[in-house]
Amino acid sequence: MSDATAAEPRVITLGCRLNAFESEVIRTEATAAGVSDALIVNTCAVTSEAVRQARQTVRRLRRQQPDARIVVTGCAAQLHADAFAAMPEVDRVLGNAEKLDRRSWADDGAPIAVADIMSVRETAGHLVAGFDGRTRAFVQVQQGCDHRCTFCIIPFARGPNRSVPPDRVVDQVRMLVANGYAEVVLTGVDVCSYGDDLPDRPRLGQVARRILAEVPELRRLRLTSLDPAAIDEDLFCLLAEEERLMPHLHLSLQAGDDTILKRMKRRHSRAVAAGVAERARRVRPDVVLGADLIAGFPTETEAMFANTLAAVDDLGLTFLHVFPFSPRPSTPAARMPQVPAATRKARAARLRRAGDAAQKRDFTARVGTDTDVLVEDGRTGRTPHYAPLRMDADAAPGAVVAVRVTGTRDDHLIGTAVS
Repeated sequence: MSDATAAEPRVITLGCRLNAFESEVIRTEATAAGVSDALIVNTCAVTSEAVRQARQTVRRLRRQQPDARIVVTGCAAQLHADAFAAMPEVDRVLGNAEKLDRRSWADDGAPIAVADIMSVRETAGHLVAGFDGRTRAFVQVQQGCDHRCTFCIIPFARGPNRSVPPDRVVDQVRMLVANGYAEVVLTGVDVCSYGDDLPDRPRLGQVARRILAEVPELRRLRLTSLDPAAIDEDLFCLLAEEERLMPHLHLSLQAGDDTILKRMKRRHSRAVAAGVAERARRVRPDVVLGADLIAGFPTETEAMFANTLAAVDDLGLTFLHVFPFSPRPSTPAARMPQVPAATRKARAARLRRAGDAAQKRDFTARVGTDTDVLVEDGRTGRTPHYAPLRMDADAAPGAVVAVRVTGTRDDHLIGTAVS
């Protein structure tokens, strides 16, 4: 959640890192249009639960501030504009294109302003100066998705794949570094499709290489979720050559069973994902891997689930984002034979336990080593491998501090600053 000054609108961010970037654009554009003392909820729709939480957030805000003007935008608003507009707590609904357009904020007429997102062919060209309350900066390189995974509604909320030109990406990173950010995360909806719509079709690895070459002051560059089927050669080369590219890759894996992957309409197989993991470790032995995993996808048998569970150890996954399958209306997966909700929940719990065990092993192996920590709030921060670490003394938020890892506790490392 992001808080602004009293003169500015307050933007509440739900969901992904791309939303975090866009919330800064919303704050700038709405303020420039004269919007003040409004509550703007930038919603997520990746699961049905995310949409439910968006509604809950709107109701809570109305209870807390009964006289405030509430505007709902983001993916849930794009997909369910009429439903949000019908909520008595909501004053206005803006779509994903409109939320980034100053003209939409200046024109306070229609209660619903949501255009056909599938007709949008350009990315918003905004540059943001910083991120309220964050020490890590997010940079949009890409927007939308041309693929149609059977469980996913997001392409219909975000529109087609479209990329930010490399020069603009470099300009944005340069601005953020000049404003004191030591780490930048490249983000989007389907970042491995970066460049498909641009002249000369530059790949994600190429734009990352340009960033590191043209902004030498940048201390850390990190990537968001990667599609195992579309990681380009230059990205592997950069992982091998450039220490400023963080040794942490998060894979949009979703499952470890080939039948389920086909029914999801994913473009990779288990073997392809294993090959990505093996190659990443070969070129950067200290790399750690994370993954998104869905438990209880329709038709998933116990044997199929066992393949996904085994993938945690077989692929050497350390950080897991586990989701019990949530049927989204209008998606093919919602019409497939469903796994009982209790089974989905139980399988998700088993995956999380496997992830916790893998993380504990990784953390234990780091005791006694030295690392750098990007400080977030005085004593806590993240290592290059994305491990959370708590230090024994305060440091300035945003600073990168040399630390010796002295132990582990629950879900984080413990360390002491070293000169």
